[in-house]
Amino acid sequence: MKKDTLLTHVGRDPGRYDGMVNTPVFRTSTVIHPNLASYETRPAEGEKVVRYGRYGTPTTFALEEAVAQMEGGYRAVAVPSGLAAITAALCAFVKTGDHLLVADSVYAPTRNFCERQLKANGVEVEYYDPLIGAGVAALMKPNTKAVFCEAPGSLTFEMQDIPAIAQVAHARGAVVLADTTWGTPYFFRAFERGVDVSIHAATKYISGHSDVMLGIVVTNERCWMPVRKTVTDYGYVASPDDCYLGLRGFRTIGVRMNHQMASALRVARWLEARGEVKRVIYPALESDPGHAIWKRDFEGAASLFACVLEPVADRALAAFVDALELFGIGSSWGGFESLVTVVHADACRTATRWNPGGPTLRLHIGLEDADDVIADLDRGFEALASAATR
Repeated sequence: MKKDTLLTHVGRDPGRYDGMVNTPVFRTSTVIHPNLASYETRPAEGEKVVRYGRYGTPTTFALEEAVAQMEGGYRAVAVPSGLAAITAALCAFVKTGDHLLVADSVYAPTRNFCERQLKANGVEVEYYDPLIGAGVAALMKPNTKAVFCEAPGSLTFEMQDIPAIAQVAHARGAVVLADTTWGTPYFFRAFERGVDVSIHAATKYISGHSDVMLGIVVTNERCWMPVRKTVTDYGYVASPDDCYLGLRGFRTIGVRMNHQMASALRVARWLEARGEVKRVIYPALESDPGHAIWKRDFEGAASLFACVLEPVADRALAAFVDALELFGIGSSWGGFESLVTVVHADACRTATRWNPGGPTLRLHIGLEDADDVIADLDRGFEALASAATR
């Protein structure tokens, strides 16, 4: 089936629930067994059996099944947040004495976890240039157990050559993990590109409505049990209500992302033509250094990108942001609303430098009409010009 048909039909079974189109919300902690033999017969780890609320319910299983099938993975597990998905996935494959390679452009909380927790527990963490590609071979060690990718980086949008990295990592026996939140299961076929463990902040495009905290880890068959056991051991459990909302949002990810991508491209090209803009960093643009890799590996683009302005005073930058009416100033992205934040990536680099030549804005383009979004940004540039002359 084509992916839009899959989105409509996976993760539901009306015949099982009295004809209900959507899998209902099952809230439970305790599950009563009919006899002692049933209670003491433990299902295999990760089996889709409701035995205690912490292991999942039919609502949880429906979301996990839908995301795994859409992405082409073996199995998936839902956890309470995107960061929980990242931490569980990392801890499934590295331990004291192991070497872990992490992209230097990685999501800041991922770096914080590596610095505060993994290093403190004896894991050797090394950051690498996200543009290194097959050159990652020079950094591999006998104890390198995993390579962590994020393509593109969620602040600075470097596009990684994941197939080249995966080929090197697999040849050395290392697992490839990737934060694929930007590409989503709809636009990026992670497992066809060499990823072993695909990690999503389902809070974002999968849920799509800025009202859920949710993470999902999808794996190939070889990596399933280490991830599932780690999630169990850490006691992670996603709320059945959040899983229901996540699955409801996931049904419309195709129409949302296609609409938002079209709007984002219009806005990005409009920004490129502005004299106040030094460059737009968006892999879907032909001018972007990562465009060729994006075009080869992705079927579409998220509506999240960065815009580097020509140097201006801090007060002018603040005037631009504060003048925007449609753009909220807030963390996260992937919802229906447009968002803006100022990028401060220079403090989060050790293997590379971030020096874009001007203040940088990260823009998330929502479901608003693109003409209205452009008019809002134009209002911001008027405020910037006014502040710059004071």
